[in-house]
Amino acid sequence: MHITDQVALVTGANRGIGRQFVLELLERGVSKVYAAVRRPETVDFGDSRVVPLRLDLLDHESVAAAARTANDVTLLVNNAGISTGASLITSDLAEVHREMDTHFWGTLNVIRQFAPVLSANGGGAIVNVLSALSWFATAGTGAYAAAKAATWNMTNAVRLELAPQGTHVQSVLFGVAGTDLATDGYDGPMTDPREVPRSSFDGLASGAIEVIVDDTTAMVKEALAGDPAVFYTQITDKLGIS
Repeated sequence: MHITDQVALVTGANRGIGRQFVLELLERGVSKVYAAVRRPETVDFGDSRVVPLRLDLLDHESVAAAARTANDVTLLVNNAGISTGASLITSDLAEVHREMDTHFWGTLNVIRQFAPVLSANGGGAIVNVLSALSWFATAGTGAYAAAKAATWNMTNAVRLELAPQGTHVQSVLFGVAGTDLATDGYDGPMTDPREVPRSSFDGLASGAIEVIVDDTTAMVKEALAGDPAVFYTQITDKLGIS
């Protein structure tokens, strides 16, 4: 898929990586992009091709309504998410549920609602924005990492299920991106946030089903086949964490 003249929808489009996806779509000549957010009044790109749209991952009816409105979509970018910092053992279990409800169930619901739309429009593509934390965890990321891990393998599963209708499903994974949402106090390696949509869309053009944006994430994936004790020593040293 090439972006020119596509009709896209980006969830969580008003900040961070989502905003970078919208800007890259505009740069590459998208016909229209629905900026899907909980509060559409916060969307301001100064481009008539951007259409604000209400969508809350935890509100099924808002997702269904968005699919009815944006029935011309050919490219779906699932970017919206949260990071509660919840521990799996000591935090309020409701916060752990909120991570999974948002990243796994919320993203899956968006895919389920938009799959018929994409099919009717020729198949199209889905991009799921994931994280290097799909493959490991650190202190304070337990709930987030578990939710992203579940979403990574969900992406693999829906790729198989949607292939017969001609829908290409891509996962894009990266470490910490230098946005206003970056972790407070983090001084490890950061990814240029513009590289995330650039790498994703270049991957769509080449047919890639999984895009790894940065060296840290590539190292994480390569290490999965080895001894996890060695890996966790390496990754904590690299990221400056404990």
